[in-house]
Amino acid sequence: MKIFKLPDFIRGWVVGDFEPSIIKTKDFEVCVKYYEAGDSEPEHVHKVATEITIIHSGVYEMGGQQIKAGDIVVLEPGQPTSFKCLEGGSNTVIKMPSVKGDKYLIKK
Repeated sequence: MKIFKLPDFIRGWVVGDFEPSIIKTKDFEVCVKYYEAGDSEPEHVHKVATEITIIHSGVYEMGGQQIKAGDIVVLEPGQPTSFKCLEGGSNTVIKMPSVKGDKYLIKK
């Protein structure tokens, strides 16, 4: 058995084609993130990867829609989204495949 600490990984990303990672693979990425109210990410798009976000707790706004605990959001390649935490919580993100640099900010 191995035990890891989430703070030892970059922004919660623990599996994927990057370092450090628990499992280094090009097949997918996994991330666990904790947010406080007001945390946000700018509007962006992935050109290759499909992104699945599983909401554990908290309330968020993604792509102009409110999401909360128990919701699962699937973004296909090319679908833009932004992210804002309305009430602190946590989520897990899975991206397939793991492609370095596949996050493109949308400039307005």
